[in-house]
Parts: sequence; structure tokens; C-alpha cells
Amino acid sequence: MKAWEIQGEGGIDALALTDRPSPEPGPGQVRVRMRANSINRRDLNTVLAPGARGLQFPRIPNSDGAGDVTAVGPGVSSVAVGDRVVGCFFQDWEAGEVSASKMASALGNPIDGTLAEEVVFNERGVVPIPETLDYEQAATLPCAALTAWHALVVKGGLKAGDTVLLLGTGGVSIFALQFCAMTGARAIVTSKSDAKLERARSLGAWATINYVDTPDWATAARELTGGHGVDHVVEVGGAGTLEQSIQAARHAGHVALIGVLTGGTVNPVQLALKSIRLNGIYVGSQAMFRDMNAAIAATAMAPVIDRRFDFADAPSAFRHMQTNDHFGKITITFPG
Repeated sequence: MKAWEIQGEGGIDALALTDRPSPEPGPGQVRVRMRANSINRRDLNTVLAPGARGLQFPRIPNSDGAGDVTAVGPGVSSVAVGDRVVGCFFQDWEAGEVSASKMASALGNPIDGTLAEEVVFNERGVVPIPETLDYEQAATLPCAALTAWHALVVKGGLKAGDTVLLLGTGGVSIFALQFCAMTGARAIVTSKSDAKLERARSLGAWATINYVDTPDWATAARELTGGHGVDHVVEVGGAGTLEQSIQAARHAGHVALIGVLTGGTVNPVQLALKSIRLNGIYVGSQAMFRDMNAAIAATAMAPVIDRRFDFADAPSAFRHMQTNDHFGKITITFPG
């Protein structure tokens, strides 16, 4: 089978398309013929700086993939050959709280990922693809969608009428926007691109803020809520944007900390003074994934795909993400 590998430092140009033996599933495992991948910022960062992340070479990148089960190992009872499935980001996080051992089962690092024609998953590390979605759409779900679901629905208790501040228009933020539309919450979306903000409004954004034109976007968000502040912030920036996110939130509001895209320092005083609830979010469990998929199927929600690349041209998908021009998700389609 063909697989893309990170074989050392050198970034995207150092990705190598290699031949590997077809993997055989062991006890409690299933083999999946990949039909599609999607890429996340984490995948790009791993390719760009593998050594800084302690990656062992060679390593197949990417956490997100969907396809067809082609073989099952001994003892497998819940998955059958021919099932359409999508892999779980954490292979060993079935339910409950996360732990260090569960986090060590993340695809793409520290274990091989999904940018290969065939992948072996744990039986409990796959879930059925919603009937309403194709393979490319399903491949967008394991990381970005589940992160947004975990942040807003599981930890945030999102409900109709809530106001949610979303930073940017990448995968997590656009899924969060769609979950807001699904539940009747009001989403405020920020971007430096007026064209992207217009697209966000077409997806149901209640209000938008161009953060270049309005660098004090926290005050703008509070003004949109009559000075009250937003109920939730999906914080994908990191330390460089966290203080404004805290300012934008209402007293006793909720900030879901997801991204580490911006540098800087954080003064925690306002967290205490405003009794802000700050949750660190790192994807989610299989149980959360199943609940999210049920909601997606029931509402016929369609993931937003920015561009689709062929498997043979996978490095171009990473380069496209590097431009930061995408809106929603970037996918990779496998041959056959």
C-alpha cells in the first residue's frame, strides 16, 4: 500500500510517498481502506516541526480519515467488513474523562496516522459514518467537529438563545458556527476577511467583526450584547487572544481554550474577578463522537469543505492550509 511519511526535518517538502506492507488487524482491531482524509492545524504543525513534538521517524501523519472496513481481527463484534467508518482521534478514549494514557493514543503522533491507503484502528476507535455524509465530509469530523461539539455542547451546555463568540473561520470555528445554527444560539464571528465574514453570515452568523478594522473586538462583542458579554467563547488563538476573549465574556461566562496559534502572556486576574469558567479542550471521546454524529444526521448538517486534494498531491493540501486562506476544512481524496 502507499503511505505518506514524515521521515525527518524539512517540513512539507520532506514528506515522502512510500510503499508499506498491507497491515493485518490483530485482536480487537479492524482494517480500513481509506477513502478520504482531512487535515488540521495540528497535522500541519507536526509536519513542519516534528522534532519539537518528539515525533519518532518515520511517522504517517494526520488524525482524520474515513473509509470502508476490509478486515476484522479476532474478537471484533461491533464492526463488520463493508461498514463505512470514520476513525477516532484518540484510539483509546471511549468515554468518561480524558487521561494521560488515553491522550497517548492520538493518531498522527505518537502513533501512525491516517494518510495511508490502509489503516488499522482499534474496534472502539471507529464510529459509523452518518448516512447523510460522504467520505470526504465524514473525514472532517474526528478533530475539528468533535472539538467544537465538546467545547460548546458537552462542556458549555449550549442552548437556544446563547451568544457565542467564534474566532476566525477555520475548521473548529465553522463547525462551532454550524452547531450554533443547529441549536438556535447566536454566533458572532471574527475574521480579517470581509469575504469570509459574508460567507459566515450565509451559514447563520448572527453578527460579524473584522478584527483588523476593529482591533478591540472584545468591546465590539460586548456592545453587540448590550454590554452584557457573550455566554461562550471558542478560543482558538491562544495566549495572544485569550485576554480579549475573557473581556468579551459575561460574568460567569464560559471560555473554551482550544488553540495555541498566537504567542503572548495572559493576566489571569479577570478570570477570577469575573468568575469565568475556562475549559481546556482537546478533541473528545468516542461517546461524544457518536452523540455528535446523531445530531448531524438528524439535522442533515453538511460540513463545509474549502478544497479537496488528491492523495498523490497531499503536500499541496498542507501548503494550502499554510496560507491561512481556507474557510472550513481541507480534505484529501484517495484513489479508487
